[in-house]
Amino acid sequence: MDLQLTGKVALVTGASVGLGRAIAKELAAEGCRLAILARRRNLLEELAAELPASAEPFIIVQDITAPGAADAIKEAMVGHFGRCDILINNAGGSRPQPDLGSDEVWMESMELNFHAGRRITHALVPLMQAQKWGRIINLTGADEPFMVNAANPPNGAVHIWAKALSRVLGRDGITVNSLPPGRIRSEQIDNKVLTSEEARRAWAEKEVPAGYIGDPRDMAVIATFLCSPLARYITGQVIHVDGGARRFAH
Repeated sequence: MDLQLTGKVALVTGASVGLGRAIAKELAAEGCRLAILARRRNLLEELAAELPASAEPFIIVQDITAPGAADAIKEAMVGHFGRCDILINNAGGSRPQPDLGSDEVWMESMELNFHAGRRITHALVPLMQAQKWGRIINLTGADEPFMVNAANPPNGAVHIWAKALSRVLGRDGITVNSLPPGRIRSEQIDNKVLTSEEARRAWAEKEVPAGYIGDPRDMAVIATFLCSPLARYITGQVIHVDGGARRFAH
């Protein structure tokens, strides 16, 4: 299937590893020109070397929580590409707490997992509105908390904000969707959550109807489809990609 993405300009945050890296590769394979953003230049350079020349990879080294980050990112996109068609808000991180957590932890998590992506989106939306076309995808996380985790409330905040944004931007040809991944192989899952092959296998056998832990490409393919012109009527949605692990029917 031709996803009609050739020549579209995409920005992927948190692109250096895991889900962001996989999404960047999938978008590049479909013909997108790419800006890849993260804090670790060496990993971005490795990714850029793996992308096809047609992707014209543009590296942006940026802490998205730094003051003025959203404006700096917009300036970089306009300066290099002149526009931004697709935004993948992927940068973020889990914050499990052994107790109730400090105010500092809760505030830092809300800044990283909600406000930073919101600011970047608000900075880039006018570019999309001017051309009457755009795609915004938010990689979020579980809304079924297993423990006290400072990253859970920002997930809910993103889902509600994204739904509101989709209603405001629909007439501009811009779609806004959120993708909460289940247990999918990534730096965070492998290093912080399920740290051994035995633990991953046990989790999958108990919790995942599909019977296995997902691969980053399982997220990348749905994200890439939602970025395409073919997905024009899918907006304001929260789509779980988890092998059926989520127990709620809605």
